[in-house]
Amino acid sequence: MVDRRVWNLKIRGKIALGYFMILLMLGLFLLVVSARISKLEAETVFLSDHDMKVHELTYQIEKNVLDMETGQRGYALTGKMEYLPPYNNGLAEWRINYAKLNGLIADNPAQVKNLQTIMVNIEKWIEDAGQYVIDLKRNGQNEAVNRFFQDDTGKSIVDSIRSQSEYFLDNERALTNARINTLKEGNHKLLLTMYILWGLVAVFAAVITVLIARSIVSPLSRVILAINNIASGGNLSERVRVRTHDELYDLGDATNRLLETVERDQWGSEQLSVMSILLQETTDLTVLCRTFLNKLASILELQYGAVYVLNAEESFERIYSYAGSDESENSVGVNKIKSGEGLVGQCAQDMKLRVLEDLPVDYISINSGLGRTAPRYLTLAPVIFENKTLAVVEIASLTKWAPFHFELLSKLVNMLGVTLNSVMTRMEIQKLYGESQVMNEELQVQSEELQVQAEELQSYTKELLALNGELEIQKSMAERSAVELEKYNEQLEQSSRYKSEFLANMSHELRTPLNSMLILSQLLSENRNESLNEEEQNYAAVIHSSGSELLSMINDILDLSKVEAGKMLVEVDAVNLTELPALLQSYFGKIAEQQNLEFTVVLDESVPDLFYTDELRLHQILRNLLSNAFKFTQQGSVKVEVSRLEAFQSLSYASEEPVLAFAVTDSGIGISDKNSQLIFEAFRQADGSTARKFGGTGLGLSISLQLARLLGGHIALNSIPGEGSTFTLYLPCLEEETGESYIPGAQWSETAVSSADERISAEKPTYRQNSDQFDKQYEQLHGRTVLIVDDDMRNIFALEKGLEPYDMGILTAQTGFECLQMVREHDDIDIVLLDIMMPNLDGYDTLSIIREELLLTELPILAISAKTMKEDREKCLAAGASGFMSKPVVLQEVVSQMCRLLAEGES
Repeated sequence: MVDRRVWNLKIRGKIALGYFMILLMLGLFLLVVSARISKLEAETVFLSDHDMKVHELTYQIEKNVLDMETGQRGYALTGKMEYLPPYNNGLAEWRINYAKLNGLIADNPAQVKNLQTIMVNIEKWIEDAGQYVIDLKRNGQNEAVNRFFQDDTGKSIVDSIRSQSEYFLDNERALTNARINTLKEGNHKLLLTMYILWGLVAVFAAVITVLIARSIVSPLSRVILAINNIASGGNLSERVRVRTHDELYDLGDATNRLLETVERDQWGSEQLSVMSILLQETTDLTVLCRTFLNKLASILELQYGAVYVLNAEESFERIYSYAGSDESENSVGVNKIKSGEGLVGQCAQDMKLRVLEDLPVDYISINSGLGRTAPRYLTLAPVIFENKTLAVVEIASLTKWAPFHFELLSKLVNMLGVTLNSVMTRMEIQKLYGESQVMNEELQVQSEELQVQAEELQSYTKELLALNGELEIQKSMAERSAVELEKYNEQLEQSSRYKSEFLANMSHELRTPLNSMLILSQLLSENRNESLNEEEQNYAAVIHSSGSELLSMINDILDLSKVEAGKMLVEVDAVNLTELPALLQSYFGKIAEQQNLEFTVVLDESVPDLFYTDELRLHQILRNLLSNAFKFTQQGSVKVEVSRLEAFQSLSYASEEPVLAFAVTDSGIGISDKNSQLIFEAFRQADGSTARKFGGTGLGLSISLQLARLLGGHIALNSIPGEGSTFTLYLPCLEEETGESYIPGAQWSETAVSSADERISAEKPTYRQNSDQFDKQYEQLHGRTVLIVDDDMRNIFALEKGLEPYDMGILTAQTGFECLQMVREHDDIDIVLLDIMMPNLDGYDTLSIIREELLLTELPILAISAKTMKEDREKCLAAGASGFMSKPVVLQEVVSQMCRLLAEGES
C-alpha cells in the first residue's frame, strides 16, 4: 500500500521524496568531512594568496624588462616616439612590482638575496643599455647606436636577468610543491573516508534515482517522441497521447492545444498573404470586389455574398455579389443603401461587425444546379479606413463559423479597406483631372466668346457716340460686360492655377519613387559587392537609364506648361564661351565614343570670350539639339560651330545687331521639307507611327524654340534627307552688360531656374566613382553618424544601401517628431538628411525647432525635396538648412554634399 501511494504522487512529490533521502545521507557525509575541509581551506588560501601572487609578480617583472627592451630597440631602429611608451611604462612599473614581491618573500632570506641580484642587473641594464641608447638616438648619434648594437652588451645583461629570474622561480616552485605535498599527505586519510561514505550515498541515490526516473521518463519519452515526429515531419494534425494523470498529462494536453493554435494561425497567415497578393494586382473597383469575394468564399466557405461600396452620393452601392443571378438580384435587396438604412446601413454607421443566426426560410435562397436551400447565418462586416466606412461586406452561410473565422474576416476586410481606399483615390484623381481639362477648355471657349462680344461692343460704342441720347445706356452695358469679362478671366486664371498645382503635385508624387529607383538601380549597376553577373548589371543599368529618361520627360512636360502659361523666367548673366567645348564634351563625349561618331566643338575667332544671356537656358537648348543629333545619326560625325554675325535676316527672324550663331550639324537621316515645321510643334515628330524607329516625346525642339524666342533669338533648320541636318540657334550678341537684369520682352515669374536645374541634374552623365575619390570620401565619412529623415521607406532604404560602403552609423526617422526625438537622444549625430514634405510636422518646422529650440546651430542639415522652385530652396535655407538638393537625387552628389558640409563644419 505504501509503494502504491508513492507512485501515485505527482512528479514534484516523487522528486521531493528522492531529494529528501539523498539530502539526509549527504548531511551525515558533510558532518564527517566539514572539519577537515575548514583546515584545507585555510592552507589552500595561503597557497593561492601567497605562492600564486609571487609567481605572478615574478612574471610581471620579466614582462616589464621585455617591454623596456622592445621599446628601446624599436625606438633605436625607427626613431619613432610611438615605441617609447612601452619602455617608459616598464621603467615605472618594475620597481612597484619589485617592492610588492620583496614584501611577500621577506620571510625567506635566500629568495630576498636572489631578488636583490635581479634588481641590480635590471638597474645596470637601464643605465648601460636602455636609457643610454635612447639618449644617443634622441641626440641624433645614429653611428654610436649602430656601434652599440654591434657589441650589444645589453643582451648579456638581459640573458643574466632571465636566468636569475628562472632560478628564482624554480625555488618558489619547489616551496610550492613542498606545501602541496604536505596537503596531499594530510588529505589522503580524508579521501579514504570520503570514498567510503560517498559510495554509500551514491548507491542509495542511484536506487532512488532509477525508481523515480523510471516513473517520469517512460511517459515523458512518449511525449518527446510524438513531438519529434511532428517537428521532423511537419504534420501539425498529429496529436500527443499520454496515459498518466500527472503533470505529463497536462503537458500533453497543452501541447495539443498549442498545435491547434499554431495550425490555425499558419492557415490564417497563408490566406492573408494570398489575399494581399491578389488585391495588390487589381486597379479596377469591380474587379477588386469580385476578386475579394471569390477568394473569401474559398477561405470561409460562404455560399452567398455582396459588397456595397460608398459612392459620391454618400450611399452604399452594390458593386458585386457572389453566387447571385439576374433573377435573384432583381427580387432580393436593393442596389443602393443609405447610411443607417437597414442592417447594411446601420452596420456602416456603427462600424461594428454584426452576426445574425436562425435566419427565416424565405430570407434568401442559395441555388445550385440540383436545388436550393436557405442560409442559416448572416454576417455583416464594415470595411473601415482611417475611421471611415468605405464599404460593407454581407455574407450568408449554411454553417456556423468558429471565433477564429471572425478574427480572420476582420483582418481581411481591413486589408480590403487599404486597397479600396487606394483604388478609390486613384479613380478620384483621374476624374478630377478629366474635369479640370474639360473646365479649362470650356473657359477658353467662353473667353473667346467674350472677346468677340467685346469687339462687337466696341463697334456699338462707336456708333452710339453719334447718339447722345443713348450714351448712358450703352455705357452701363459696357461696364457690365467688362465685369463679366473680368469674372471669366479670374475663372480662367483659377483653372490655370489648378493645372499648375496639379502638375506640381504629380511631379512630387513621381519624383519620390523615382528617387529611390534611380539610387538603387545605380547601386546595382555599380555592383559594389560583385554579386551580380554582367547580364544583371545590364538590367540595372537599363532600369537607371529608363528612370532618367522618365525624369527628363517629366521636366519636358513641366517646361512646356510654363512656356504655354508665359511663366518662364529669363535671368541674364555673363556666359564664358571658352568653357563651352569642354562642357559639351563632358555631356556627349561618352555617347559619341559608344556610337563611334566623331564629335567636335569649334569656336570661330570672331566669337567673344564673354557675352550676356541666360546660361542655363542656352545649355538646355544646345543639349536638346545635340541629343537629337546623336539620336538620328548612325555613322559619320556631329559638329558644333559657334560664329559671330554682324547682322542676320530671314523670313521668320531679323536682327540689325550682331548675333551669335550656334550651328549643330550631323550626318544623320535628315528631315524632309514637309516635316521641317512640324517637328517644332509640341508632341509632334517626323515619324509618329507606332512602328517608328526612333523614340522620344516630341517636346525637345518645341521647348527649345520657345526658349530661343524668350532669349530674343530664333532656331533655323537646314536639312537634306539622307545627308544630314543643321540646326542653328541665333542669339543677340550682348558683349556688355546693359544694366537690366532681364532680357526685354521675356515673361517674368518666381518659378526661377528650377526646371533648368532639374534638367542639368537629370541629364548630366553618370560616372562610376574612381577608387581615389572613394577612398578620400570614405576617410571623411566612415565612423560618422547620419540621420536619414523621410516619410517614404523606399527613399530611406535607397540611401541606406548607398551609404553602406562608407561604414557610417545610420539612423532613420519617418516623421519630424521622430527626427526631433533622435536628435535629442543621440548626441553623436554628425549630419542630417531631411525630407521637406512630411505629414503633420514638415521639414521647415523641424528645421526651425532644431535651430531655435534645440540650439543646434552647427549641425549640418541637407534638405531634400521634390519641390524645386526657387522660393522652396530659399525657404529651406532661411529655415536653417545647410544645403538643398532636389529629388530625384544622384547618390554621388549626396555623398559629395555630405563631405562638403562636414568639412565646413570642422573648419
